[in-house]
Amino acid sequence: MPVPGTNRQVVTNLKYGYGHFTTRTNVQFNWIPITRAADVMELLASVNMHGIQTSGNAIRNITTEALAGIAVDEIADPRPFAEIIRQWAALHPEFVFLPRKFKIALNGATEDRAALGWYDISLQALKNEAGELGFKVLVGGGMGRTPVIGTVVRQFVPWQHVLSYLEACIRVYNQYGRRDNIWKARIKILVKSEGQKYIDKVEEEFRQIVEIDGAPHTITQAELDRVAGQFVAPEIRRSHRASADQRVHEIIRADAEADPLYDRWLQRNVLPHRNPELRAVVLSFKRLGQNPGDCTADQFDACAELAERFSAGEARVTHEQNLLLPWVHQDDLPELWAAARKLGLARPNIGLITDMIACPGGDFCSLANARSLPIAEAITERFQDLDEEYDIGEIDLNFSGCINSCGHHHAGHIGILGVDKDGKEWYQITLGGSNGSDLSGPATPGKIVGPSFAKEEVPGVIEALIDAYRQLRQPAGDGKSETFIATLRRVGHDPFKAAANAARFVEREVA
Repeated sequence: MPVPGTNRQVVTNLKYGYGHFTTRTNVQFNWIPITRAADVMELLASVNMHGIQTSGNAIRNITTEALAGIAVDEIADPRPFAEIIRQWAALHPEFVFLPRKFKIALNGATEDRAALGWYDISLQALKNEAGELGFKVLVGGGMGRTPVIGTVVRQFVPWQHVLSYLEACIRVYNQYGRRDNIWKARIKILVKSEGQKYIDKVEEEFRQIVEIDGAPHTITQAELDRVAGQFVAPEIRRSHRASADQRVHEIIRADAEADPLYDRWLQRNVLPHRNPELRAVVLSFKRLGQNPGDCTADQFDACAELAERFSAGEARVTHEQNLLLPWVHQDDLPELWAAARKLGLARPNIGLITDMIACPGGDFCSLANARSLPIAEAITERFQDLDEEYDIGEIDLNFSGCINSCGHHHAGHIGILGVDKDGKEWYQITLGGSNGSDLSGPATPGKIVGPSFAKEEVPGVIEALIDAYRQLRQPAGDGKSETFIATLRRVGHDPFKAAANAARFVEREVA
């Protein structure tokens, strides 16, 4: 299908009637005629949704981790604070025309599952020695052309003053951020160039807001309680079934427990919950035949039914472009698995190589330099053997179609970046990136392995990197092996670079 106004071809197996889950936990709808855009906004508003500040040089949507409010390692539920910040930031009169777009993330758990290091401003919940709740503030993270990890500008801001401190951080950026050069306009450039001067300016602005202005944005306990009341956990009880339904339930459970795929699904797609009777379940949107994160209209309806039936009507888009059901009773797992399997959403690959993050790339985005979807499909096809996937183990494979880094390639253990050279598509490979999770370690950008690869070479390069890992890894105890990222950090990049470069086509090397 040709893209209107271009000579590019869409390689997706879908034409119309689908949405795309993004790394920023949004849903993206493509191919909306401009004449219907107002109708779409009206429909969204009818179900309390909107598209406000999803573009432009404003504060974009506020993000948290998908396990917010249910994580077993949670210090504080970040959702009420995210909602308060959202209400404060939406159409903020002072911040509707910043030097560049602006992204804020919060994490309420001990493990960073929100990729805090990579955001313009990040807030990590913590408690001080007195047991008081507050946030550590990082400023100036970002990907793109110049990957930078956020700088800690304050170790502790009391929760009551988080809006005031955010205002100080953004106000200083709004005043001093570069507006003469789009490539140097993000706050990461200001923080990197000014260092302590930026922090000093923020602290002075914060003092002015609190002491001179009278702290107009102080969050009161009453306001926090009001907003937190919107996030009360639903009451989930074990289903009381009629005898006939109970027999069906027992048959489904027996069939599931006899199937090895069910056990693997429990390992990979089912996560622990702060309520010991409940589980969080990930529906995998990484499968052959559809692009990573794509969901058809029928699948949307089917997932809504699963959410109503098994998860108190709630589903969450994850940073990894999947859907998470946060309120599943453990007794309902077999029936949920059976239902998700019929929909093709129960592949037990969460966290494995085919659970890759990939932006839509050049087939959809006018900013992209190269296509990502055909190569993502080729890599997925190469690693369809579940035994092989499990042998490879946990790995972050991230793919961006351009330097804007919507696929978070900088943070991938293996990252792929599409670049344009003389009108042709080429791909850089990076190694050793981290999103800040316990598996990956502190946030860090990956390193480029060498010159770009032709699109035909990329699947073979990924296979060569995996083969090198298998040869180099060591046992890690309990019958397990080192993860890819642990092996890479132990032996260094050189053996992996050699493996990647050896996968180049001979014809190209001779040429």
